Order: sequence, then structure tokens, then C-alpha cells
Amino acid sequence: MSEGLTAKQKSPVELAFLGDAVFELLVREHITREIDTNPNRLHRLAVSYVCADAQAGALEQIYGRLNEQEQDIVRRGKNANKVSVPRNGNPKNYRSSTALEALFGYLYLNGEFERIRELFDQVVRFHDLESAQQQD
Repeated sequence: MSEGLTAKQKSPVELAFLGDAVFELLVREHITREIDTNPNRLHRLAVSYVCADAQAGALEQIYGRLNEQEQDIVRRGKNANKVSVPRNGNPKNYRSSTALEALFGYLYLNGEFERIRELFDQVVRFHDLESAQQQD
């Protein structure tokens, strides 16, 4: 990042704003590479990855693999003040979802694309396991 604030200086809400787009793009890329289906099913599959509950679960799975700096970004994301929880949403999961998005935004701004891919691959493995267990 050449101008303005560094990624570390950005607010967690700003990081989550960017991280939401990064994560969504990764999800869309993954499902379109893996599955040949209609747009409605693609959308439902994407939602199964990006909903707050799924992202909170994914964060829980990868948290132990995060370094200290990444864990700090996650803590900041969970404690962000300007996060509004939807009326029917679980506040804890929504904050964890914001924290995951903040982490992806932070890594993106720092140009840590290999780390983004590594963490996203772990998220996919977790999601696939959860989906398989639900189908059993």
C-alpha cells in the first residue's frame, strides 16, 4: 500500500469492507471452477460460504493457524464498534464473520496473496467437511 494509512492503521470496519469483496470473489471463483450448474444454484452455494454462520465457523477452524499479527486483526474485527447485526442474526457469529473479513482485507492490502489462498483453502476444506456431514 503506497499511499495513505497502512493496513494495520485501517479500521477493522474498513478492512472488513474490502475483505468481504475478497472473500466473495474467492468463493465465486472456487464454485465456478468446481461446479457446472445454473446461476440460482451457484448463488445458493456462494451464500453457504459467505453467510455469517459459515464464516464464523470457518474462523473458528483456522484461528489456531493464524500468527500473532493475524490474531490481532481478528480481535480488532470482533471488537469493531460500527458493526450492525441484522435483526435475525446471531451477534457473536456476525462479529466473527466481520473479523474473518477484516483478516482477508488486511492480508489483501498487505499483498499477502499466497497467505490468502492458504487460509481460503482451509476454509474450503472446513466447508466441504461440514456440507458432507450435513448430507449424511
